[in-house]
Amino acid sequence: MGRSRYLRAVHPGPAGGLDPEAPEALLECLTGVSERIGRPAVLLAMDDLSAIAVSRVAPMLHERFRIPRQPDDLPARVADKAELAGLCARWDVPHPETVIPASAAEAVEAARRLGLPVVAKWSRPWLLPAGADGLRSTTLLYTAADARRLYERSAEAGSPLLLQRFLPAGPDTDWFFHGAFARGGRPLLAGSGRKELSWPVRTGLTAVGRWLPDPAVEEAGLRLAERLDYHGILDLDFRRDEQGVFRLVDFNPRPGAQFRLFTDAGGMDVVQAMYLDLTGQRVPEPVGGPGRVFLAENYALLAAVRGGRLPRRRAADRTPGPTGPVVAARADGAADPAPPTGAVQWPGPGAAPTGPTRTGAAPTGSAPTGSTRTGAAPTGSTRTGTAATGSAATGSAATGPAAAGPASSGRAVRSPAAGDRGQVELAWFAADDPLPFLAMLGALLGRGFGKGARVLRGVPAQGRRTALAAVRAPRQRGRDEPQPAALSRGVPPEAPAEPDELVTR
Repeated sequence: MGRSRYLRAVHPGPAGGLDPEAPEALLECLTGVSERIGRPAVLLAMDDLSAIAVSRVAPMLHERFRIPRQPDDLPARVADKAELAGLCARWDVPHPETVIPASAAEAVEAARRLGLPVVAKWSRPWLLPAGADGLRSTTLLYTAADARRLYERSAEAGSPLLLQRFLPAGPDTDWFFHGAFARGGRPLLAGSGRKELSWPVRTGLTAVGRWLPDPAVEEAGLRLAERLDYHGILDLDFRRDEQGVFRLVDFNPRPGAQFRLFTDAGGMDVVQAMYLDLTGQRVPEPVGGPGRVFLAENYALLAAVRGGRLPRRRAADRTPGPTGPVVAARADGAADPAPPTGAVQWPGPGAAPTGPTRTGAAPTGSAPTGSTRTGAAPTGSTRTGTAATGSAATGSAATGPAAAGPASSGRAVRSPAAGDRGQVELAWFAADDPLPFLAMLGALLGRGFGKGARVLRGVPAQGRRTALAAVRAPRQRGRDEPQPAALSRGVPPEAPAEPDELVTR
């Protein structure tokens, strides 16, 4: 995070960068930031590396920061692809079939048995050496020989190689789950959503997403949080296979880039819910939310150019107020007023008002490290490498190593009315740094021009005129030709095995 109207101060990160395997520099940096703040501040990790590093120094910082208490190096365990596969098998959470080969010969045999192409992942991707040629956290392999060659680089990668069955992408296949959890894995605010467009196509972050309740996705996310005794914010990625089974493909122990999609009618999101919990305040019961759309305008444009379709605003999107069921939880065990239709509640200790009323907004002024950010960034703004301070109760989309804000004294603030907020959350990633977007746009246009030039070079002059005539007068589908049957949601269509059809972050 570099610039934001919500920031009050920016602090540099650890000298030499962030290394989860040697977090002493982060501890020294955060200690200095805490001394400059002069009072406890909320600290939330905003990417995997920071989540792992912060959890390892958290016992030495509990008097200086309000940090989710994760047991037994939990962020590193769930970010480890091999251990995650084991947890899913132990707790009956569907997961792509995974093999951890013990030799190059086993890697060859596993690739053939799983079926080519096969997905190759390094168990602990944060250990990959910077700039290593050909070593990526996730790779799609097309031959058994590729599996052998990649396995032989295990020592260089620093962690074991995993081979997973490839799950083809298609309509209605990519889903995610976001949640904020109090101690013991008790949900404060959680929900599932569908990724409708992503950039890069079928592989990257959410360009267009919709909050859609799905019992299978929600049940899997809630079960994992409870079994892990999870405390904090998590972001899970799922892909539906050919039989319609949701399979967990990634566990991110921090907020996802689209976390603002999960904002209730009163404006509370998972970051604000976590802030209230860490500062000992009451977390209101979430009201409404499903049906909201998250749209990262610059990435959605690129994804649409590649053949996607942007969502249209429906009449329901213009209607304020709750839109359907919400996965929610009271912070107390007291009797609640009648919840919204379809609401799912979990009892717990504490007390929580209902509706959109908000209490205990954080005053501005806090500061974490260069791998930390305080408060909330403007919607959709993303930047890493610096730390900043600001109001933690504002909430908005941001990615960066960590977020922190000062603990509030409990001042009440006006809650926006439900009608004040639209059903579409707009974002522009890296608005303060357009170079990555321009580079991606240039690469996209360059590939398109390159393909066109190669096609024209390979077609004789007569063929070019024929092709141009066909483009100007395309063949129309006959009225008597049968139309394809509508696809049922239970079994998504198969898609070609293209290299960009991986679910990665």
